[in-house]
Amino acid sequence: MANPIISVPLFEKVFPKNTYQRAVDVALLFLLFCLLIYRLMSLNNYGLAWFLAFLCELWFTFNWILIVCTRWTPMLYKPFPERLQQRVPELPPMDVFVTTADAVLEPPILTVNTVLSLLAVDYPANKLACYVSDDGCSPLIFYSLVEATKFAKLWVPFCRKNNIQVGAPFRYFLDESKPSSANSRDFQKEWKYMKEEYEQLSRCIENAAQQPFPIGLTGELAVFSQTELRNHPTIVKVLWENKEGLPEGLPHLIYVSREKRPKNPHHYKAGAMNVLTRVSGLMTDAPFMLNLDCDMFVNNTQIFQQAMCLMLGSKNEQDCAFIQCPQLFYDRPQDLLLLHEYIGKGIVGIQGPYYGGTGCFHRRKVIYGLWPDEAENQGKLYDNVLLKECGNSKEFITSAVHALKGKTDYFASNLSKSLEAAHQVASCSYEYGTGWGKKFGWIYGSLVEDILTGLTIHTKGWRSGYCSPDPPAFLGCAPPDGPAVMVQQKRWTTGLLEIFFSKHNPVIGTLKGKLQFRQCLAYLWLLVWGFRSIFELCYATLPAYCILTNSNFLPKVQEPGIYFIVAPFVIHHLYTLSEFIRTGFSVYSWWVGQCMARIVTMTAWLFGVINVILKLLGLSEMVFEITQKGLSTSSDGGDDDDEGKFVFDESPVFVSVTTVVLVHLTALATGLLGPQPISVGKGSGLAEFFCSVFLLVAFWPIVEGLFRKGKYGIPLSTIFKSAALALFFVYLSKL
Repeated sequence: MANPIISVPLFEKVFPKNTYQRAVDVALLFLLFCLLIYRLMSLNNYGLAWFLAFLCELWFTFNWILIVCTRWTPMLYKPFPERLQQRVPELPPMDVFVTTADAVLEPPILTVNTVLSLLAVDYPANKLACYVSDDGCSPLIFYSLVEATKFAKLWVPFCRKNNIQVGAPFRYFLDESKPSSANSRDFQKEWKYMKEEYEQLSRCIENAAQQPFPIGLTGELAVFSQTELRNHPTIVKVLWENKEGLPEGLPHLIYVSREKRPKNPHHYKAGAMNVLTRVSGLMTDAPFMLNLDCDMFVNNTQIFQQAMCLMLGSKNEQDCAFIQCPQLFYDRPQDLLLLHEYIGKGIVGIQGPYYGGTGCFHRRKVIYGLWPDEAENQGKLYDNVLLKECGNSKEFITSAVHALKGKTDYFASNLSKSLEAAHQVASCSYEYGTGWGKKFGWIYGSLVEDILTGLTIHTKGWRSGYCSPDPPAFLGCAPPDGPAVMVQQKRWTTGLLEIFFSKHNPVIGTLKGKLQFRQCLAYLWLLVWGFRSIFELCYATLPAYCILTNSNFLPKVQEPGIYFIVAPFVIHHLYTLSEFIRTGFSVYSWWVGQCMARIVTMTAWLFGVINVILKLLGLSEMVFEITQKGLSTSSDGGDDDDEGKFVFDESPVFVSVTTVVLVHLTALATGLLGPQPISVGKGSGLAEFFCSVFLLVAFWPIVEGLFRKGKYGIPLSTIFKSAALALFFVYLSKL
C-alpha cells in the first residue's frame, strides 16, 4: 500500500475566473467586425483615406483575435514547497548561469549583486553551482567576482541566519530596511557591520573601474594581459569550490569567458549559453539549470524549491520542459506586469509560457535536444544520433549520456580535474560540424534566442510551466532612459521578425510539428509585433492627411457610423485602465503606459521592421546591441527631478515619431488658421480634429522634446530631418 504522505501533490493548477474579461473581449471583437463591415459597405463613397483606414482596422482586428485566443483560458500553478522534503528527501543538483557581456553597459556591481543573491538562496549549497559567463572578457568583472567571493563568506551566513529574502545587498540596504528598535542589539550590530562591508566592496569595485587599467594584471589576472573584446582565448576559473560538500557552505562559483576570434561567429548570447551548458555539463552536470541576466537578482529565496515542485511533481516530464518566472522590474514594475497578468497567464493554459531569456529553470536533457517520446525510452541513448553531433569531447559525451538518462548523482566535488576539457568545449571552433545551435542547445538564427529556443522546444511537443510566487521570484532593472528602451525594443522586434521569416515560423511548427494551434496563435501575436508599427503609423497620419486635404477617414459626428469607431475606442481604453487599477497601479501610470506604447511602436518597432527588410534584401547584417543597465538605489527606482522627462539622443529612431508630431502641428495650424477653417459647428472634420489633438497629447513627451534642451530635448539634427519629411508629406498631400 502506497504511503499517503509520499503521494501528496507538489502543486495544483488554478484556473482563475475570467468571465468579465471574456465578455469584454467578445464585445470588442463584435464591434470591430461591425466596423469592418461598415467600412466595406461604404467603401465606394469615400476616397483613399477611407480605404487605408479599412486596411489598418483589419490588421487591428486580426491582432485582437490573436489576443483573445491567447488569453481565453488562463491558468496558474500553486506550488507547495513545504511538501517537497516529504516527496524528495534529497533535492536534485542545480546549475545556475549568469550572463554579462559588457562591463560598461552592464556595471560589474550588478553582476556581483545577482551572484550574491544566488549564493544565498534557500537550497543546499552542495547542490548548487553558479557559472558566470563574461562575454566581454573583462578583468574588471573577474576582479569584482573575486572580491565578491570574499564578501559572500560573510553575506551568505548572515542571510541564512536571519532569513533574508532579498539577497541582493544593494536592495536590502535601503533606508527602509534599517533595523528598528524591535530588533535585537546583536542583529543591529551585525546589520551595520554587513552594510559597511558591502559599501567597502562597492567602493573597491568603483575605484578599480575608474582606473585606466582597472587593476594590475598580475597573478590570476595575468591571463587578461593580452586579451581583446573579440580576440581572446578561453578562460575558465574556479573562484570558489565547496570541496567538503557542506549543505550550509558556499556553492561552487565558476568564471567562464569563452574563446573569441575575429573570423569565427560567436552567435551572441545564444553562443554563450551553449558554452555554459557544455562547461557545466563537464564540471557538475546538474539535471536542472537556471539562467539569469546579470541584473536579475533573487527576490524570493524559496524560488528554487517552488520551481522544483513543478519539475518533480509533474506526472510526466513532457508536461514541464522548463519553468518560466515572470520578468519584472523593481524600478518600473508596471512595464511588464500587465503583460504577465493578462496575456502570460493565458498562454500558461495552452502549452505553456514563452521562454523569456531570464528567470527560467530548464531540464538539461531537453536542452540537449531530447524529444518527449525519447524521454520515455532511455535504453538506447548511446545510439542517439544527437550524441554523434555533440562534438569531439569524449568527456562531454559521457556527461551528456549521464544527463539524458536522468541521473542526478554526478554533481562533482572536484572541479579542477575538468578544467582542461572545459577549455576544449569553450573554444570557438568546437561547434563546427556539430548540431549545437541547430538541433539542440540554444538555437541560433535570431537576436531573440530565448523565444526561438522555447518555440523549438514547444514544437517538439514539450509543455512548459509557470511559477509566479509572491513576492516575485526575480527582479531586474528596467532600461534607464528612452534611448536604452529603444535599443531593447528594436532588438526584440528585429529578432521576432527574424523568426517569423524563418523555417521556425510557428505555422510550420503546427503543420509539421507538435505545436498546438492556439499556442501557434500565441507565438504569432508575439512575432508580428513589428508589423503593427506600419499600420499604427499609417493610422496616426490619417487625421493630419484628412485635415490637409479637407477629406475624412471617419464618419461625421452626426452619422450613426461614428459609434462603430467611438464604442471600441472608449471600451478598450476603459478596460485597459481597469486592468491597471486592478493590478494596483494609478491612472497616471496607465496613461504613461499608453503614451510609451504609441511612441515605442512608431520608433523602435518600425526600425526593427526596416532592419529585417534590409537583412532579407541582403543589404545589412544583424548586430546584437546590448541594452544599457543601471543600478537604482532608491526605493521606487526613480529620481524626482527627472520624473516624467523623456531622454533623447542622436539616434535616427526618433525621426519617425517626431515627423508625425510635426505633421499634426502643421495640419492643425492649417485647419484652424488656413483659408478653409474647420467648421466645428456643422461637424465637418470634427472627428479628424479630435484625433489629431489626441495624438499630440499621447505624444506629449515628443512635443515637449521639441522645446527642451540637453538630453531632454530632441537634437537639432533629428528635428531638421523630421521637418524635411513633414514638409514632404504636406507637399504630397496637396498634390
